[in-house]
Amino acid sequence: MRARRAALSPGERLAAADAVARHLAASPELREPGYVGGYWAVGGEVPLHAVQLRLAPGQVWCLPVVQDDGSLRFAPWRAGDPLANNRFGIPEPAVDPASTLAPAALSLVLVPLLGWDRDGHRLGMGGGYYDRSFAFRRGRPGPPRLVGVAYACQELPGLAAEPWDVDLDAMATEREWLRFGR
Repeated sequence: MRARRAALSPGERLAAADAVARHLAASPELREPGYVGGYWAVGGEVPLHAVQLRLAPGQVWCLPVVQDDGSLRFAPWRAGDPLANNRFGIPEPAVDPASTLAPAALSLVLVPLLGWDRDGHRLGMGGGYYDRSFAFRRGRPGPPRLVGVAYACQELPGLAAEPWDVDLDAMATEREWLRFGR
């Protein structure tokens, strides 16, 4: 999956970013005011700059901040705000930890992934950060809504779900928008 993603040209990545932003903007339930968790694209992930630029009024863009216990908290961030690289070299908001938001405070979270299937299962990078952070969502509907973001070429015919996995509510790729009925 990493190789498939890495093989995409910069033009394909930017086109995918624009298509994903259009899918999200066309879904009224994703335009409600509140905190929107995104991510800083690394390793060929779908960039989210186009989504950030098209936020609805009252939506606040947030980026994840990795915690010492292997969970995520989120911090509001605007272009130009200070960033610091975390232990993985990924930029995250340089803020006081006390000013970060718990995952439950978000209304929508755009989740990066390596692979996905049409049952709403995702294959992450292997660290369990999103599953650990959104464990309270296991087996129940949101909020927050969890929307996977990936390229269509990352779709898999099926993924085995583990007991600790947190499923997606929807999926956005450059080709389509899918709701999983949760």
